[in-house]
Amino acid sequence: MTGAGGMLGADLVTLLRHEGEDVVPLARRDLDLRDPRAAGAAVEDVKPDVVVNCAAWTAVDEAEAHEEEALAVNGHGVRRLAAASAGHGAKLIHISTDYVFDGTARLPYAEDEPVDPVNAYGRTKLAGERAALSHGGHIVRTAWLYGEHGANFATTMIRLAGERDTVSVVDDQHGQPTWTADLAGRIVLLGRSGAPPGVYHGTNAGRTTWYGYAREIFRLLGADPDRVRPTTSRDFPRPAPRPAYSVLGHAAWGRAGMAPMRDWREALHDAWPRLTRIV
Repeated sequence: MTGAGGMLGADLVTLLRHEGEDVVPLARRDLDLRDPRAAGAAVEDVKPDVVVNCAAWTAVDEAEAHEEEALAVNGHGVRRLAAASAGHGAKLIHISTDYVFDGTARLPYAEDEPVDPVNAYGRTKLAGERAALSHGGHIVRTAWLYGEHGANFATTMIRLAGERDTVSVVDDQHGQPTWTADLAGRIVLLGRSGAPPGVYHGTNAGRTTWYGYAREIFRLLGADPDRVRPTTSRDFPRPAPRPAYSVLGHAAWGRAGMAPMRDWREALHDAWPRLTRIV
């Protein structure tokens, strides 16, 4: 698997080893997808049954000014990895993003909903999706990730609760906080299943805003959730526009005979001891 040094990759490696799977974790220093020869050489060397690609350029704002560099990883690198995987007969599971959508929906995005990225990062990830699908890959779109192996919104809110009297958080972006450990479990299940190639949405169920998410974190801390103050995206301008609505539907799991992921609040409560341990 690629991207093994990231927040999701670390949880996936831990889970696979716990379940006795033979996993070869490759961090960026081991496999740089910008190298035209690296993907083919890695697949030839490892000879995997399943390839999970967690590697990506994830600096959303930086991609606005460096789209070609982001595309080298998220698009061209994925194309070479997908071709190498297909050539070896390995199942490819490629991790993608809600940013392939424009965020104008009012109902959860279905897996086959038309895509229309609003920023450079989304465009490069969409290029990777199309490359993977053209070689029979499985796409897992996810969003709003948090976990114990990297910086994320949940750990930031825990820290700020101890540093500030109040915290302003946007209340006009809607999505699904998703625990990386839950997503790792779903990726393993997909890898072991006979689910057909295509797009699957890997987010915890339910929906909230960043403001609602922050209030739940304060509740779990035993802090007054009214210390979280609602604001709008206009108060936090950033180089890359964000989709205002990133709620994803999960019908593809049911069609493949698998239940969707659990509600985000239940997942956050189970993740809580791990999150508070590292802040």
